[in-house]
Amino acid sequence: MGNSLKAIVAFVPSKECQKYLLEDLEEMPVDKTVDLSGRQLRRLPLHICSFRELVKLYLSDNNLNHLPPELEQLQNLQILALDFNNFKVLPLVVCTLKQLCILYLGNNKLCSLPLGLRLLQNLKTLWIESNCLQYLPEVVCELSLLKTLHAGSNALRGLPTQLRCLQELRTIWLSGNLLSDFPPVLLDMPFLEVIDVDRNSIRFFPSLAHLPGLKLVIYDHNPCRNAPKVAKGVRRVGRWSEETPEPRKRSGAVIEITLDEKPSPPPAAKPEPE
Repeated sequence: MGNSLKAIVAFVPSKECQKYLLEDLEEMPVDKTVDLSGRQLRRLPLHICSFRELVKLYLSDNNLNHLPPELEQLQNLQILALDFNNFKVLPLVVCTLKQLCILYLGNNKLCSLPLGLRLLQNLKTLWIESNCLQYLPEVVCELSLLKTLHAGSNALRGLPTQLRCLQELRTIWLSGNLLSDFPPVLLDMPFLEVIDVDRNSIRFFPSLAHLPGLKLVIYDHNPCRNAPKVAKGVRRVGRWSEETPEPRKRSGAVIEITLDEKPSPPPAAKPEPE
């Protein structure tokens, strides 16, 4: 009943209704954090934009498809969660929040990202999973401090060569895309620590043994006939990962060896900025 009532109230722009949705949040919290996740919001209450010292704003799991220009007032914001909404286009006002370290855009309807995203030069974590991306926007390659990129569950068929410019990138999640080949650019990124290409259409894996920073590669659920070769101490999750890099043969038949464990997904808890 409570959620249904909030869904109805969200349509009404009156001050009384907005106050109900905010649950009497009239002053900025001491911890400089506002969490309005799951409130059935269709618009961001403008009152929040007056909290100019706000550091963390969680708007996940609402019905938002736009943001007010007044959001630009939150110039101290470091974490912004917009996942599980109805954004088809990322509002340009987000690109004005130059102190952002972590940006969650997953589970929307984004087909691209604006060029203005390049202004977020402090961004270290970007989640764009479960959108409608058919290619990785090249503007992502201009985020020089990016450490974690989660682009799983889109429709990516490849990666831009400019990605190698992200020398701070340590973790890239690409599970659930349409990759038919292992992205060649990843072979030129020796600083990567985690590569996840689970649930794609990759039929052959090149050697990854030359990547000195690699700690984990997840390649399960691909129609591959070989496992990627890796350096000693690197963990592999996929077929034949605990055996030799090639499938064992017996009397001409290929015997597939699978792990009992499932690939480890990205952390469920959202990280804090470093």
